[in-house]
Amino acid sequence: MGSNLKMTELSRMSDQGQQQQINIELGEKEAEGIYSNLAIITHSPAEFVIDFTRVLPGIPKAKVHSRIVMTPQHTKMLMNALRENVEKYEKKFGDIKIAGEIAGGQVFGFQPPPKDEKIH
Repeated sequence: MGSNLKMTELSRMSDQGQQQQINIELGEKEAEGIYSNLAIITHSPAEFVIDFTRVLPGIPKAKVHSRIVMTPQHTKMLMNALRENVEKYEKKFGDIKIAGEIAGGQVFGFQPPPKDEKIH
């Protein structure tokens, strides 16, 4: 039962401009994934920290299930990759609708900070 899925389809350019093959191993536990409907993002000059959690109706407390720490450069690369993949998804399946508010005016899910809020 301890088998791992190995992916070798990822390649990237090295600093010297040469194509480099990267082997990625995906364990069983990681392959199950973790559901998240809320991300809390903080940053410093050196790194971005993304805490993934889930908020459930009727439960006033949320637990961080995964924390990802990235350099600003890798964070921007992730943002660009997500944007590109959302565009591909929407071309294939149609626009993704964002509901935003549910009954009672509560907001759930990933939400951008208010425009007047300053992030430190």
